[in-house]
Amino acid sequence: MRIGYAMGNKDLIKAMNDVKYSINSYTLNMTSLKAGVAALEDKAYFEETVSKIVKTRENTKEELRKLGFSFPDSKTNFLFATHDDLDIPKLFEYLREKNIYVRHWSIPAIDKRLRITIGTDLEMQALLKEIKAYMEKN
Repeated sequence: MRIGYAMGNKDLIKAMNDVKYSINSYTLNMTSLKAGVAALEDKAYFEETVSKIVKTRENTKEELRKLGFSFPDSKTNFLFATHDDLDIPKLFEYLREKNIYVRHWSIPAIDKRLRITIGTDLEMQALLKEIKAYMEKN
């Protein structure tokens, strides 16, 4: 399940609701909706999950900086990282070959960046291991 919600100005939320079913490929069934509400109501679970993501994100940021990456500060579950000395599209392809999926767009303003979603500690360790292997080869 991929569940999200928005908070904002009443008119903006109404406009989003007016078009959501025409653009939202993640429609939710009743089971998903009930699970989402339950997750939000379980404050301890929510805070524990956020804490894990923040800890993993901060550790990943530290390790990527050690490898020469830079990125805007992030308070989200992803990093938008670049490296002045690496061919980012080639790194993207290398990671994909290793079954590590980050995002890359061939748009001039952002084609030298990877969008790295924060996963589990083990997933981020695998990412860092493969980035280091790529850097050793290149």
